[in-house]
Parts: sequence; C-alpha cells; structure tokens
Amino acid sequence: MLRISVLFLALLSAGCVSLDPTYERPQAPIPATLPGSSGQAQAVATDWQQIVNDKRLKQVVSDSLTKNRDVQKAIADIDAARALYAEDRSALFPTVNAEQSNTRSRTVASGLTNSAEADGAVSSFELDLFGRNQSLTRAERETWLASEYTAQNTRLSLVAEITTAWITLAADNSNLALAKQTMESAQNSLNIVKRKQQVGVAAASDIADAMAVFQQARASVASYQTQVAQDKNALNLLAGDTVADSLLPGTLESLADNSITLTPAGVSSSVLLRRPDIQEAEHNLLSANANIGAARANFFPTISLTASAGVGSDSLSSLFSHGMKVWSFAPSISLPLFTGGKNTAELRYAEAEKKGLIATYEKTIQSAFKDVADALARRETLNEQLDAQRQYTAAEQKSLDIARRQYTAGTGDYLSVLTAQRALWTAQASLISLQQTDLENRVTLWQSLGGGVR
Repeated sequence: MLRISVLFLALLSAGCVSLDPTYERPQAPIPATLPGSSGQAQAVATDWQQIVNDKRLKQVVSDSLTKNRDVQKAIADIDAARALYAEDRSALFPTVNAEQSNTRSRTVASGLTNSAEADGAVSSFELDLFGRNQSLTRAERETWLASEYTAQNTRLSLVAEITTAWITLAADNSNLALAKQTMESAQNSLNIVKRKQQVGVAAASDIADAMAVFQQARASVASYQTQVAQDKNALNLLAGDTVADSLLPGTLESLADNSITLTPAGVSSSVLLRRPDIQEAEHNLLSANANIGAARANFFPTISLTASAGVGSDSLSSLFSHGMKVWSFAPSISLPLFTGGKNTAELRYAEAEKKGLIATYEKTIQSAFKDVADALARRETLNEQLDAQRQYTAAEQKSLDIARRQYTAGTGDYLSVLTAQRALWTAQASLISLQQTDLENRVTLWQSLGGGVR
C-alpha cells in the first residue's frame, strides 16, 4: 500500500502540460490620444460620488445600487459563474468516498456466513497530464471574472441612467413651470385685449389670437404634467423602489451649478481600457484562449485511476484486526484513435470562437473611443451655445416687453405682441433643453471614460 500510495501521489503531483496558446492582448485599433486633448493627462474620476454633488441625487443613486433588479440579477449571475468555476475546479482533485458494509447470508452449501468490509475509494480520477481540466477550469474562471465586469458595467450604466432620469425630471419640471408662466402671461394678455375691445380700440381678431396662445399654453401645461408623472415612474423603476418626494429635484434653475462635476478627459486613450465592458470582453477572450488548450488536449491519451484500500473480515468484531487489509488499484488509459473528426472540429470551433472574440474586443474599444469622441465634440461647443442661447432669450424677453408697452399705449399692434410672446416661449424652451444637455453630457463623458462604482 505504501508503494501504491507513493506512485499515486507521484502521478498526481506530476506537472501537467498547458496546451493553451500564448496569450497576447490585441492592439487597440484607435488613436493613442483622445480628440481635442492637449497638455498633461489628468486623473479621471473613478467613483460616481466624485461627480454627483447633489445630496438628494446621491441618496437616490446609493439606494438604487442595492434595490435595482438588474443589479440584483447581475450579482446572481456572478454567483452562478463562480459556482460553475468551482464545479470545474473540483475535477482537478480526486473524489474519495468512505464505505462500510456488513453482509450476513445463509446457503445450503456453506451454511451461515458473515462478511464485513470498510474501505476508502478513489473513483475514476483523471490524471491531468496534458492540462485539459486545467484549461477548462481557467476558461470557467475567466467567464466568472467576465461576469464580475458585466455586473460592474450594469452598476455603471445604472448610475448614469438614474442621474439622467433625475435630470430629465428636473428639466420637465422647468418646462411645466414655463408652460404655467406662459399660460398666466397669455391670460393677462387676453384680459388686456378684452378690455381694449370693450372700449373699441381692439379688433375681434386680437381676442382670437390671444385666446389661441392661452389655449396652446394650457395644453402644454397638461402635457408636461403627464410627462412629469411619467418621469417619476421611470425613476422609480430604475431605483427599484418609490423615491421619496424629498429626494426629487425641483427645476433645473434651482440646481447648483456644480450639481454634476465636469470630468477631465486627459490625453491618453489607454484610460478606456479600464472600462468594464472592455475588461469583460478581454476576459471572454481569455476564456476562449483556454478552451483552445482544452480542445488540443483531446488529441492526447487520458489516464484514469480507480483505487480503494481498506479492511475486510468474516465478522464485524474483527474488522479492524491486524492482517485484515484489502486493496485494489486499477489504472486505465484511453487513446483517441478515431473520433470521426470530432476532436478536430472542436479545436477549429474553439479557434474560430477566439477569432470572433478578438473582433468583439477590438470593436468594443472602438465603440468606447467613439463614445468619448462624441461626448467631447458636444462639450467643445456646448458652453458657447449656452451663452448665446441665454443672451438670445434675454433679447426676446426685451422684445416682448417693448411690444406690450407699445400695444398698451396704443402705438403698436397685437401681432407684434403675439410674435414676440411665441418667440420668447420657444427661446426659453430651447434654453431648458440646452441646460439639460449640459448636465447629461457631463454624465455621459464620465461614463464613457470608464467611470467607476465602488
């Protein structure tokens, strides 16, 4: 038994050969620097709390990261992948079972007989001399790690979606307030026109025009009331629970200028490699690389061991007495001579899978670069556009004030008031849209650069 145990342990501990191809990370098919970057690289915010400064929004995001159902599903997927990895890893070790039996029988020929046996058995353990099981275990481990980054990407996307939904609600609150303000202004204009008509200095068409603006604003109020309610529903779905009213935003104008921090882009496109979707793609590629090693190992023989050692006796009372040892040792070897092309087909499939995942990895990097480039392109002109829109809105407000004074004084017509009122409404709505775009662009830029969720 000592010699058998030594031989078994020697075979078990023999270093297996890895047939995995040597892995080399594919070159990133993108420029070395991000568009419009210059000077020294700056550190990119690695955690969402570094860009979200509003206390209400921070609380909403924090709660969502535990209650959102997509995040919970992603965490469950991690547990499942980890379990599969542990299942494959168990093949690297022998399965040992302990058994004890006692048999009592009576036959005509031998009369009453007893037999007892206790042993420990290793059932069909495969010696991983060519690394097949090691490669399969590595493949499952990389799949598990890929699921970790899938969950991280889910969290990152959730932070961006929650923040964007919260900003959208603030923007629609602003649009609703603007519609109510416009409706009130239109009501005042309608009252003025009616009084002027009563004294015979306003045409009937002026009342019709004033009424049209009032009813249009009234319809907008109803529309934005619906939109605000739907925004809250969308936010609740993302949050995984009903968001308290105290955590909801007011209008965009009520938010602080630094509610969302603008993330510096830096200069090197290598920062994109930390994005969880890119790291997920690389771990999937590493898994495919290990599967090639397992497919190669199928061309080599496999050695399996079945062994047992224990004690036996013709009575249970003397089972563990000296000299009652029993053992068996049954190694077997299997050499693939003809498989109908199965092993070759499996190897070609594994190699093709790797080629496809290389393309996926490279495409993921290219998509990440495009996301950043688009966000930077929008950021480059956004501040100037915002400044121009603010000045344009102020000019339209001034035009409306002048037209109203002239109409009230009887030196102007109502058409000028009507035109100025509609132009101001459009300008104010465009300004709200740009302010919303500014905040959403900050979120998009942070997310596209890889963001981070601790």
